[in-house]
Amino acid sequence: MVGKRQSQPIVRKKAFFLSLRLFSIFHVRLLMSDPASAIFQQQFGHAPATGGYAPGRLEFIGNHVDYNGGLVIGATIDRGVHVATGRRPDRRVRVFSPAYGSPVETALDGLTPLQGAAAWANYPLGVAWSLQKNGGPFPTGFDLAITGDLPAGAGLSSSAALELATAVALRELFALAIEPVNLARWCRQAENEFVGMPCGILDQGVSMFGQAGRLVLLDCQAETFNTVPVPDSARFWIFNTGAKHALLDSLYAARRRECEAALAVLKRHQPKAVFLAEIPAADVERYRTELTPDQYSRALHVTREIERVKATVAALEKGDLKTVGQQLVASHQSSRELFQNSCPELDFLVDRLIKLPGVYGARLTGGGFGGAVMALTDPEFTAAAAQPVTAAYTRQFGHEPVVFTTRTGPGARAVK
Repeated sequence: MVGKRQSQPIVRKKAFFLSLRLFSIFHVRLLMSDPASAIFQQQFGHAPATGGYAPGRLEFIGNHVDYNGGLVIGATIDRGVHVATGRRPDRRVRVFSPAYGSPVETALDGLTPLQGAAAWANYPLGVAWSLQKNGGPFPTGFDLAITGDLPAGAGLSSSAALELATAVALRELFALAIEPVNLARWCRQAENEFVGMPCGILDQGVSMFGQAGRLVLLDCQAETFNTVPVPDSARFWIFNTGAKHALLDSLYAARRRECEAALAVLKRHQPKAVFLAEIPAADVERYRTELTPDQYSRALHVTREIERVKATVAALEKGDLKTVGQQLVASHQSSRELFQNSCPELDFLVDRLIKLPGVYGARLTGGGFGGAVMALTDPEFTAAAAQPVTAAYTRQFGHEPVVFTTRTGPGARAVK
């Protein structure tokens, strides 16, 4: 079994996001049910044994609440990552994407994070490391081909989709008895400890448990996953700002440290609390003078965001999209003012989109610091309706946002 190891230094996601963009150029929407199989056959000279698919996800509401042990709502979308895999006769691993001229090759045993141009492969390699760490060594090495159609850097969690697609494929390839919840947990472990990204379980959990026509409600403290209905009339529009969404180069880790520091102070009054989500918003206000301004703002955002998630669930169960939209807007305002993980591009889009007919609400989706805005709309809303906003954005920032619509889709699955 692979031994315990310490968390590695954070590495860039930029190369991986770029590779997904190039994947899309290379193959997007080819007329085949499993695009990774053709890439595998071409690269490795034989057909794969099995494959996997995992969707990207929208963070619907619950911004930066997952690692604080709170409630989050996410949605799987109809775009994602495909992988194809097959066994090798030795204990080597080869990982290939069309964005790079040759495979990344390394030993299966004693896996350690790669550096430099090969660092993008740490996501699937980290999954192999985590599955072996928790379940024992694989019987052989494997080859893996990867492709996908998630837009680069749009806050749709392409990294978690790659991890889950790899995990379900390897589970099938080696006939591993792993429950879905553990696949999500072990992929999160791969990103935390192997890649070095201190994310919560939102991305992996939503990608694993998503369903068409449903949103995923995660209790991130208990690590339980339920679904809530979303009306058939709801549409999701993504407005990708083109601003850099590089969590590992951003203030993501700093925000997490600020939340942990706020919890340490508030635990003096709530000694049984393990997560910031267990602290009532009233206590954050009551003990404000004991917190630094940043700690206060981060804690207040988290505790109030959990209240907004609960209100959103109640509204969804009634089919009340107007109230849902109001909660989305309030969430963005809190991200902008209290958590301070928005940016001018995101704010520009949200402020104007919410004034358009047919838009219930809009907010940043994902970690923030760039990336994309999600707008919840009625079915009559079109790209033409958004054109005045996108044109104004182009004039203001010098480039067009990438706009597309998406629907909820199924979660991660093996591809026979």
